[in-house]
Amino acid sequence: MSKSNTPPIITYDEKISICDIMKNSSSQIIQKLESQIPLRFQQYSDLYSTYLHTLDDIFGSCYLSEKEFFDKINIDQNILKTFQTLAQLSIQPCLDQIDMYAKYRQEITQMQISVLKTYDNFLHTMMESYGKALSQFYT
Repeated sequence: MSKSNTPPIITYDEKISICDIMKNSSSQIIQKLESQIPLRFQQYSDLYSTYLHTLDDIFGSCYLSEKEFFDKINIDQNILKTFQTLAQLSIQPCLDQIDMYAKYRQEITQMQISVLKTYDNFLHTMMESYGKALSQFYT
């Protein structure tokens, strides 16, 4: 445990509150989870890149195996050009959907952040009201 992660030493004459204990405890956990975010993103990125690379290798191996076979058949170049055009026509909607999904995820993330900020503001307002209400009992 590093020096910054060690809990503070509390003397018995020091006044503490249950709210301090709960806040400090939850803050330590949240900070630890936040520190893991870059690592988790990197792990996911590495896994996803390896997955995509594996798929690319599968098609590359298939290409090498089949190239010799298809070259021997001597398919008419016009048929191959038509097939290439058809392949491009089928690929483009997939590429467009990837872009649309990325934009969708960006919008969803922004909306979620906005909702959390609104909720945070609401909680602050409620806690202020709660604090004022509690202070009326002890004044």
